[in-house]
Parts: sequence; structure tokens; C-alpha cells
Amino acid sequence: MRKISIITIVAILILLAIQGKGQDFGISASFFLPKNGDFSAPISPLSIRGVSLASAGIFSIDIGGSLYRMTGMSITTSEPIDTRKPMVGPFFNMMVPLEAVINLGNSNTAFLIKGGGFVFYNFGTKLNYGNIDRAMLDYLSLEIANSDFTFTNSLGFGYEFGLEFIQYLNRQFGITIGANYYIGGANLNLKGTVKGVDANGVVSTSTVDLKDSKLDYTGLEFSVGLLFSSGRRR
Repeated sequence: MRKISIITIVAILILLAIQGKGQDFGISASFFLPKNGDFSAPISPLSIRGVSLASAGIFSIDIGGSLYRMTGMSITTSEPIDTRKPMVGPFFNMMVPLEAVINLGNSNTAFLIKGGGFVFYNFGTKLNYGNIDRAMLDYLSLEIANSDFTFTNSLGFGYEFGLEFIQYLNRQFGITIGANYYIGGANLNLKGTVKGVDANGVVSTSTVDLKDSKLDYTGLEFSVGLLFSSGRRR
């Protein structure tokens, strides 16, 4: 079912691009560097951007989507836990942005200023128990820790902003280079047990409930790709 869902979402994005007659749209390779996480690469060429839903002069509303294989992301929580290392991952991630775009340029080049919101959902999500166990050592004052957690795989959302430069090669094709910064999250509701041994050799089992824990979808995305145009630019 999950594979079918991914294929369905990607197919919809491609159809949006194909139906975008009179509009520009791009296919790119996007790379994501999350805060306190691991560098992640796309499942190329499944990153489609710049499909215009509406436009007026230099202003447009664009949608797109990227399918990532995230190597690792961190979490946020109000508990005094060291979250400077990725605790979630690897997993597949589908992210869809909806952006307001200001297009400054001419028939040869363009400079885009973008900002808006995004939603995302993860597939095949796993926890990084190595980093979780290390965080539990300090949190529970243990010398040895072995964690067993459950989590909720929730739909996430946030906001983003960025810049993009386009160099048109001719009336139909161009090269794009851009960067976006994302700030968002998704509820995780991490909870479970931690078996451990303290400095005195006492064996214990502790219950940990991080009700406010969230996947930290904060980071910088770089994109390099091709732009396909209707050839109606002025």
C-alpha cells in the first residue's frame, strides 16, 4: 500500500506538470541538509517544482513535490534530552510545497524569490536506536541503556522560503539553481521503555513518555535541475 501511495502521489505531480500548458516547470535533483541530521539525497528524478496553479505578471502560485530518502533527522522535545544527533531514520519522505513566487528577470535569465508552506509524510520510518540509547544514558543517568520505543507516523507541515536562479538556454529549456530553507515538524509521540545499568551496577527498567516529541524538519535544501518552458516568455 505504501509503494502504491508513493507512485500515486508522484503520478499526480507529473500530470500537473504535463497539464501546465503555457507554464514553466522543472525537474531537479534536490539535496537536503537537515539541522542536527544527516545529508540526504533525492530519488532522482522525482523532484518536480514550479508547476504554476495561478499567475499574474511577475507573481505566481506554484506547487511541486520531492521524494527523498532521508538518512536521519533529529527530534524536538521539552524534556532535557540531547537531540543534537539524528534519532529518526532512515526513511522515505514525500514533501509537497505550495509557494508564492516573485519572478524578476528577462527572456534570458530569471531570479525567483519564493516563500510559502509545505506538507510532508514519511514512509518506512525507523528509529536510530544507537543515538537514542546514547541520549538515554545522560537523561536517566545510566552507564548502559537499551531502548524500545514506539512512535506515531504523522502528517507534518511547516513553512519555507528560498531563492532560485534560472539561465534559459533557449525558448524551451533552462538550467535552474536554487536553495530553500524549511522549518517544520511532525508529531512523533515517542514512548517506551529503557532497560539499563547505572554506575552502581543496579539494573532498572524506566518508562519514558515524550508526548510532545516531534520530528524536526528543519534544514537547507539545494536544487539543480532543468526547466521546461512553453516558449511563451517575453
